[in-house]
Amino acid sequence: MKIIAIIPARGGSKRLPRKNLQPLGGKPLIVHSINAANDSKLVQRCIVSTDDQEIISVSNDAGSEVIIRPPELSGDIIMPDAALIHVLDYLVKTENYEPDIIVFLQPTSPLRTANDIDAAINLFINESADSLLSVSAAHAFTWRIENDIAYPLNYNYMDRPRTQDAPQDHVENGALYVFKPAVIRKYGQRLGGKIVAYIMSVLNSVDVDDFNDLKLVNLIYSTNKKH
Repeated sequence: MKIIAIIPARGGSKRLPRKNLQPLGGKPLIVHSINAANDSKLVQRCIVSTDDQEIISVSNDAGSEVIIRPPELSGDIIMPDAALIHVLDYLVKTENYEPDIIVFLQPTSPLRTANDIDAAINLFINESADSLLSVSAAHAFTWRIENDIAYPLNYNYMDRPRTQDAPQDHVENGALYVFKPAVIRKYGQRLGGKIVAYIMSVLNSVDVDDFNDLKLVNLIYSTNKKH
């Protein structure tokens, strides 16, 4: 069974400039995802998709293959799914290679481990799934604010339950996705068909999107290293 990991990593970022190269434990953020993929017992190839020369250099040094992303797939509004399809098409065109399973790793989830990757792949295979997403438990009553008015989303505030009695919801944490090539070719995105969820620790689920996230992930990383 051919299993590859793809890490899309643009050079540009507005909220946290050069976020994929921000330092964590003395290494650029993206290197932690490359290391997790390379340490996986099931992933056979790790491929970074990028438009950035520095990310190319860092990724190669960390032991990843690199496929250069064209400019038209590198803008702020382009979803990473387009880059995933580009990598698949490139591999078919240049190597006549089509993987059986794709693992999509966001470089902004540096605390996701090789064990998480392997456990998710095994769940995907054992459940005969078409796609998988990683989630973490949500221990909160959530509200949406529109036009300065707040609306509850997952409970009735007139009949407030105890948190331990409320239904257990989960949030998509973005750390990893597993899917068949046929899914992204059919739907144009990573999820479709029979979808299953891999539950991750909240502490491993931090997605670095701004400076506060970066501070938090550094704190968790440092604490983990001490223990």
